[in-house]
Amino acid sequence: MSIVPHVVGWLVLLLGIIVSVGLHELGHMVPAKKFGVRVSQYFVGFGPTVWSRTKGETEYGIKAIPLGGFVRLVGMMPPAPAGTRRGTGFWNELVADARDASVAEVRPGEEHRAFYNLSTPKKLIVMFGGPFVNLVIATVLIGIILVGYGTMVTSTTVAQLSECVPASVTSDASGDECEGRPAAPAAAAGLEPGDEIVAFGGAEVHSWQQLVGLINDSAGQTSQVAVLRDGERVTLEVTPARTDRPVVDEQGTAVIGADGEPVVRPGGFVGFSPLQVREPQPLSSVLPAVGQQTWQTLTMVATLPVRVADAATQAFTAEERAQDSVQSVVGVARISGEIWALDEAILDRVMFFLSLLASLNIALFAFNMIPLLPLDGGHLLNALYEGGKRTLARVRGAAVLPGPADVARMTPVAYVVFLILLGVGGVLIVADLVDPVRIT
Repeated sequence: MSIVPHVVGWLVLLLGIIVSVGLHELGHMVPAKKFGVRVSQYFVGFGPTVWSRTKGETEYGIKAIPLGGFVRLVGMMPPAPAGTRRGTGFWNELVADARDASVAEVRPGEEHRAFYNLSTPKKLIVMFGGPFVNLVIATVLIGIILVGYGTMVTSTTVAQLSECVPASVTSDASGDECEGRPAAPAAAAGLEPGDEIVAFGGAEVHSWQQLVGLINDSAGQTSQVAVLRDGERVTLEVTPARTDRPVVDEQGTAVIGADGEPVVRPGGFVGFSPLQVREPQPLSSVLPAVGQQTWQTLTMVATLPVRVADAATQAFTAEERAQDSVQSVVGVARISGEIWALDEAILDRVMFFLSLLASLNIALFAFNMIPLLPLDGGHLLNALYEGGKRTLARVRGAAVLPGPADVARMTPVAYVVFLILLGVGGVLIVADLVDPVRIT
């Protein structure tokens, strides 16, 4: 097996991550500059600087490790409240140093341009701008997939005929299990693979679900079925057999009950398998699809500790790694490589990759919404807290409104969260190396 497709997948994913992160940071930088905040740096990546160029008052550049990025908004932390003494001890020194470093970035006479002096709504716009861009990227990608490419749906075209009426929903309708069984109504009626069923029992057929309902309602009754065959409309007669039928979803997949067995109900059996076709979806389907995937991802983030523990357990025990297991960037890169190595048409592989990239951007959105520093959600929570204090002061008729929240006091939390994220990342990387999630 050639490693070239895998390398291509890794490189394309890397490019996708760089673009996604770069646009995320633009989502912070553009409104910040619009509101007058001085932005001293805009970088994609971490570590040593590979290239940079200063334009205006901002240094733009690329760093060696392209797995993140940042914009430096001057004045993220306000000066210490009047009368505050510099504390002693490790954590107090950490808070004081962070506050001093932030204040030192503010040029004399430009205090009004510091981030901490923005109003609450403007702070919310700046800090939500990055995650919102990721959500927009995901929406565009999902729109391309659903509207431009389509999804697999169950058609009313005959793909394959059964030989007989099966003894049960779990029995085969062909081969040895057909011995002594009545012939399948579809074959007896003269249906052929490739026939498109356009009417049944006098009703025009527009979907697979509708056809299933018409067949079930006609069990034991002879009905006319109209098909398109080689461009011509042909009318046949079929008598659906009375039997227990599996309940199917909109895609024609059998619904499985809590006992692990197919859910069944009395109905009619004709005896053919429908053809799966790719069908473009309407534009109105995009936002619901994005909403559903975003909610699923937010749920996954909310249960992240449990999912990380499950991934570690599955990686180091005989338990199989779940397909929906949380993964590190190493696992995502592996899947990207497998996508490009698939024996599928290039368009199918491209769309599969775009789906992966859309999921990654939704994950970036959801992850950044965690209300803890140094994540964007932590800054959003701080802005809401600050705005809430000022609103309460106005309601109480205070002559002087509270100043900016002393966010520097949350520096220890930011460091602890950062260390936890490093640990989680390390566990998942090891899990993805030992027992990766596979798509093939």
